[in-house]
Amino acid sequence: MSRPAALPLPPWLAHAFRAQRGPVPWNAVARGALSAGPVLLVAVLVGHTSLGVVAAIAAMLAGINDRPGGRRVSVRRIGVPALAGACGLLMGTYTGAQVGAVALTLLLTLVGLVAGGVSAVGPVASAAGTQWLVASAIGAGMPLPDPGWQRALAYLVGAGWLLGLRLALPTPGGLAGDFRFDGERGAVAAVYDAVAALLDAAGTPDATSRRVALTAALDHAQDALAGPRLRRYASSSAERRLHAQYAAALPLAEAATALAWAGEEVSGRSSAGPRRLAAAVRDNTHTGPLPAPSRSGPGLRALDDALLHAAEAFDLAKGSDLHTRKRGARALLRTVFGAGGREYGLRVALCFGASVGVAQALHQARWQGLHEHWYWLPATTVFLVKPDLGPLASRVLNRAAGTVLGALVFAGFAAVLPRPEGLIALVALSGALIPVATRHFAAQTAVVTVLVLALVMVGGEPQASAGRIGETLLACAIVLIVGHLPMPGQRAGGVRSRLAVANVAAQAYLAHVLRESEAHAARESDAHRLRTAGTEPVAGTAPVAGTAPATDSGTGADSDSRGVRWTLRRDAYRALAEARTAIALAAAELPSLARHSEGADEIATTLERLVDTTTACAVHLDDTGRLTARHTERLTELLAELAKEGERGGLRIPDLPAAG
Repeated sequence: MSRPAALPLPPWLAHAFRAQRGPVPWNAVARGALSAGPVLLVAVLVGHTSLGVVAAIAAMLAGINDRPGGRRVSVRRIGVPALAGACGLLMGTYTGAQVGAVALTLLLTLVGLVAGGVSAVGPVASAAGTQWLVASAIGAGMPLPDPGWQRALAYLVGAGWLLGLRLALPTPGGLAGDFRFDGERGAVAAVYDAVAALLDAAGTPDATSRRVALTAALDHAQDALAGPRLRRYASSSAERRLHAQYAAALPLAEAATALAWAGEEVSGRSSAGPRRLAAAVRDNTHTGPLPAPSRSGPGLRALDDALLHAAEAFDLAKGSDLHTRKRGARALLRTVFGAGGREYGLRVALCFGASVGVAQALHQARWQGLHEHWYWLPATTVFLVKPDLGPLASRVLNRAAGTVLGALVFAGFAAVLPRPEGLIALVALSGALIPVATRHFAAQTAVVTVLVLALVMVGGEPQASAGRIGETLLACAIVLIVGHLPMPGQRAGGVRSRLAVANVAAQAYLAHVLRESEAHAARESDAHRLRTAGTEPVAGTAPVAGTAPATDSGTGADSDSRGVRWTLRRDAYRALAEARTAIALAAAELPSLARHSEGADEIATTLERLVDTTTACAVHLDDTGRLTARHTERLTELLAELAKEGERGGLRIPDLPAAG
């Protein structure tokens, strides 16, 4: 007798049980063990325990931002939020001492509005907004004897210590060649592996997921290589070589996407070349001979030409353009003040301001007795209101469960550990666990709770597990109530703004390819007219089927156009990936919130098919100089479908030149 099928969990509940997977980042674990604990130990030994607590908090928050990637990008990922946190701590310290409860509540509400809007820019800005708000609450509410400037300096020392460890310590397994680029080298090698995986999946149902994985690998490598630098261009031969290897992967990714779009299986020989290139990047060695795929179609010819170009780029280290386009001040301001930024900022401001007001009321009423931890409530609210940490219901459930678990665990340790040395060891252990615990919000919350309670006790406060649980549950209630309040304007603003950006990027990419098609047609017409007049056409004016595409060795105009096309394609796929992330989070909200983003997934799917089709058109255009009826018909169908879905989803689709 068969068992009845288990009922599937609703999305908002199922998300609470999801966790990231992957190998244990032992290098990050080592950095975590060497960060908050040792910093606190030094401060205790020199008699500045209160400043050591502040530095340890900064190191803990920096450890949360210490994610896999290259060293250069870690400067921005850890450093920018740390600077924002120091500014918030400075502001909170002086305003908390100078203004009353009502003025402080209004001021921090305004800070929440600004920080929330800025957080819509991207992950680094979001982390900076988080630390700004958390540090503002700590500065205003934590009873420390030190002046504000010393607190801010200690905060920078704590975060800077972990950042220094990130820059100085090599990654295990990344010592081939120049270890400074081990994270970047691994990211570029992953791109070639993703290209090979997509080629293997061509013509199978897995092709779509493999193309998404390729986009993620390209985004990660692009971010790793485009981190902050002292000089405008790559300053060493090893770095220039790595940039060239990344740039050489772009035509391979384009050809692989076109082959996957065609839906025809390719031989295993086709993926052998990219895998050898991946090994050469990872081990910092020469490529050796590459197996050439057959040249029986436009996609395979493009793949073969891209492999030849990659082999040349690996040897000569030329063509280091990363094909990135930085957003200017206007674009950033549009994001902050756009629909997504306004909705996000308003929600953060209401939650943060309400929690500060409630905390101040309870604090003034002496509800907490002699233990002045009112800053816990707004600091907890900040993490609960952040949508990039998961859907609202999932965040609340995980935060509550993690806090209860962490408080109970700490109560057990506090009963047996000697003070302060045992508590400092517990801080070091918690810092080591943070890189692993970040895979699940409840686990991260439990570890952070243990660490924070240990810091409070080292600072001279009594055991406060019960108070931590109570304030966390109160913060959960505030965020749940405010999160479901009606907001001015259209709901799901974050999803709609991401879709609008993806739509504009996809349309810009398509328009460029259509202009290339028109240019090819014009050159072909000129060549035909010259032949009719009895004059030989100028060499290179018309493409010939089966010839290699113009790369760095081709005409300057064709090479420049192709470089612009790759930049536009990267923009389109990156914007679509960001939109997909926002849509997935919105879909896992409670039904009352999830319904506002209904239909967004269909629009994103159509946009992805449009960008894939545009890529296939570009590859075919390079090979033959013209688009087939299949390409133009598919583009026309997708544009019509996108227009209908855009009307239903409230997304305006601009007019485009006719396909073909």
